Amino acid sequence: MRRRTLAREHTLKILYQSDITKRPMDLVIESYWQAEETRDQEIITYANLLATGVSAHLVDIDQKISDYATNWQIRRMAIIDRNVMRIGVYELKYTTDIPPKVAINEAVELAKKYGDLESSKFVNGILDKIHKKEIVEPQN
Repeated sequence: MRRRTLAREHTLKILYQSDITKRPMDLVIESYWQAEETRDQEIITYANLLATGVSAHLVDIDQKISDYATNWQIRRMAIIDRNVMRIGVYELKYTTDIPPKVAINEAVELAKKYGDLESSKFVNGILDKIHKKEIVEPQN
């Protein structure tokens, strides 16, 4: 599995823990890596970047998801779904080296692996709407 894909999986687990425990992100990250066997620094660095980035922009990211998730409140969404979308929205809006289609595809794959039967469709629908209406892709 590719390093960034693995990093996204770790990020999902970190965000899940943060969501459940309501502890500060830096403490969640620290305790997560103490218990985790992964020692690949590239994976750890990207996972930490995503987790801290989502945390830093959480209000804006959640508002963006809420704007496009018609008839859904973010707090009522499945924990996995909302955290997968948080990662996707962060990569769509705040990174420059991840093509939007890759960010969406990676989020959909995470939803397939960790969510329920409908998670991937839900995640894909929301992220695709955000991509089409909000993300300006560079012209070649």
